[in-house]
Amino acid sequence: MGTLGLSTAASLPSLHTQNLREQALVALREAIVMGSLSPGSHLGEVRLASDLGISRGTLREALRQLQQEGLAVTDGRGRLHVRSLDGPTIRDAFRVRAALESLAARTITELPETARGRALKNLEHALDAMAATENGPMHERLEADVEFHRTLCTASGNAPLLRSWEQISGIVRMSIMYAGAEKASVNTSVPRHREVIEMIRECPDDLEARMTAHILDVLADFDLE
Repeated sequence: MGTLGLSTAASLPSLHTQNLREQALVALREAIVMGSLSPGSHLGEVRLASDLGISRGTLREALRQLQQEGLAVTDGRGRLHVRSLDGPTIRDAFRVRAALESLAARTITELPETARGRALKNLEHALDAMAATENGPMHERLEADVEFHRTLCTASGNAPLLRSWEQISGIVRMSIMYAGAEKASVNTSVPRHREVIEMIRECPDDLEARMTAHILDVLADFDLE
């Protein structure tokens, strides 16, 4: 067996650097979703890198991920800031989410039996993870909720679908908290997500319509005028 060439080794990022980037991403994501970094706040590299105790290069990697998730956007001058939510943005994001997750659910029902069983098992594991956070902080419950829906999209095996879903995942996170902690608690509940698994398992003819209604009924919690 040959040895790992220097050029290949040099191209691999260190685990330490990746860990810092992930920690920065988690911290910034939580701060945005939970409101510590308010909508419209400027995400200045110098201040944030200093606050987090990381290099500006590592911070930029985390900020790029926040942009990809829709949590951060640039203004007319190219400055990065926290996304501000409004009614049309929430409504449009949830309509796209409903279309994507309905397609994911239908695709899972059409998988071969073994693959379908594996997908359902993965969803059950994601639901167990949600149950484990039920008495924890709201941001942990929210992340477990998001991971459940990511698992749903991943299980479909449709890579473009998953990429599209990832691009609105930040807006979905912010939207859930937009309605307030009490309603967010209801929307991230285990029984509500159990319904999704049961719909896929039962595979009704109107699965897409039922999934869409399940996702869009959350909009009733928002003042979208």
